[in-house]
Amino acid sequence: MTRPLEGLLVVSLEQAVAAPFCSCRLADAGARVIKIERPEGDFARGYDRAARGQSSYFVWLNRGKESVALDIKRPEDKALLERLVARADVFIQNLAPGAAARAGFDPEALRARHPRLIACSISGYGETGPYRDMKAYDLLIQAETGLAEITGPPEAPGRVGVSVSDLLAGLNAYAGILEALYRRERSGEGAHIRISLFGATAEWMAVPLLHHDYGGRAPARVGLAHPSIAPYGAFTCADGKKIVISIQNEREWVRLCAEVLGRPELATDPRFSDNNRRVANRPALDGLVAEVFAREAREALAAKLFAAGIAFGRLNSVADFSEHPHLARVDVETPEGVVAVPAPPGGLEGEAGRVPALGEHTEAVRREFAP
Repeated sequence: MTRPLEGLLVVSLEQAVAAPFCSCRLADAGARVIKIERPEGDFARGYDRAARGQSSYFVWLNRGKESVALDIKRPEDKALLERLVARADVFIQNLAPGAAARAGFDPEALRARHPRLIACSISGYGETGPYRDMKAYDLLIQAETGLAEITGPPEAPGRVGVSVSDLLAGLNAYAGILEALYRRERSGEGAHIRISLFGATAEWMAVPLLHHDYGGRAPARVGLAHPSIAPYGAFTCADGKKIVISIQNEREWVRLCAEVLGRPELATDPRFSDNNRRVANRPALDGLVAEVFAREAREALAAKLFAAGIAFGRLNSVADFSEHPHLARVDVETPEGVVAVPAPPGGLEGEAGRVPALGEHTEAVRREFAP
């Protein structure tokens, strides 16, 4: 079977995380993605040296692409990019607001010249508004949107441990491009999609915001607990390892009391007889659960929880996750050897594409797209 986006050409003037994540998804789906890099390369190539001496971010997000290194201040390189865009189905850019236009690649002007083109602009705060020209990196967006304030233990705010704002923007851009491609099939018209890290993260902050706006206060930081459900959190087992449980309804609460805690009477204890009461009496409740869990090793307790139909998860380290029996990986060829990365959640039809060396395809693309 052919992959769903085979035959489509994507030209991506991209750097860092958000736009490369979007174009990686398009490449996985079969699109030809030509990645335009500065002569010195996407700066994400230098983020770390964890993956066989290469950047873990770059290896993860740039499989299946062609790398073309251009200095678009040079007339011949600018002309090549213009020819690429003229034949493209999709043009992605995540330069600073206004930078693409100053370079001669204003998405609106490109759309006027190429009506079927789908342009996608990814920025920190969008192309209008008072924060338009603010520099915007992932942690800064987590801070500005209040996400950091509700993340972590009670003692201090925390960063979500992955670049969640970048990834949210990339996924929203991917979805927007797919929608625009579908609409183009019916109308023949392209589109200009505008995605910001701030907007993508703000939309995921709906529940804390509604609690603040209509309930009088935002949820407090509770670490691995849940602000409005109990028992819900991490408990230490006899072997020192931790396990997380989540009781979502009264049926599970009754089963936990009878089949795991060995205290069926707790189900009707006035302090714990419904979720609101359990939340109000969380310290006492957590103490009772902790006392029982501390008597058994984690795997024995996991077996008991599974048998009782209780939702639970092991609090794993990254080392544990690396050996997780449910983790699927794909092997990605890179200039320095094969690197195994987590498989895309929807699967990957065919082989994972190769990660390109900087400028690896520049000369071939120059010849193919010669005037």
